[in-house]
Amino acid sequence: MPKGECLHAQNETFMRPPLNHSQQGFSLVELTIVVVILGVLATFAVPRFQSSVERTKASEGFVYLKRTQEMQARFMATVGRYAYSKEEIKRKTGERLADPQFFRLSSYSSSNWERRWAVKLTRSGASSGYGRYSIIWSQNGFDDRRSSIPKALKL
Repeated sequence: MPKGECLHAQNETFMRPPLNHSQQGFSLVELTIVVVILGVLATFAVPRFQSSVERTKASEGFVYLKRTQEMQARFMATVGRYAYSKEEIKRKTGERLADPQFFRLSSYSSSNWERRWAVKLTRSGASSGYGRYSIIWSQNGFDDRRSSIPKALKL
């Protein structure tokens, strides 16, 4: 059938467009523009995504320490002093607390186990550009003054 010839199908007339082999697919310029646009979007999206992931990991530390504080309070009510370790809490109360996945746990510390305690979590592994930071928690909760967690990650 010659170019531009009309086709008749069920009382309707359609014009067949001429085939032009040079118009199949995308041109190199179009593909380059799309790649550049995706690159620009990625430069904004990736840091936000990494920050969001690190905030989630930091929240794991805060949840772990809040749970530790609750367990220490129950231990204090039962025994009359704070526990020296999470193993002692487990032995005397049966309560268990798995170590956090993204932090290294220090030993519990105190100068007077009947009045106070503290524990420190240190971020282990890659931290999405935030560097190594720590979260310190005591019988009063989060110790902002002694912790080195970046402000953007505080809950």
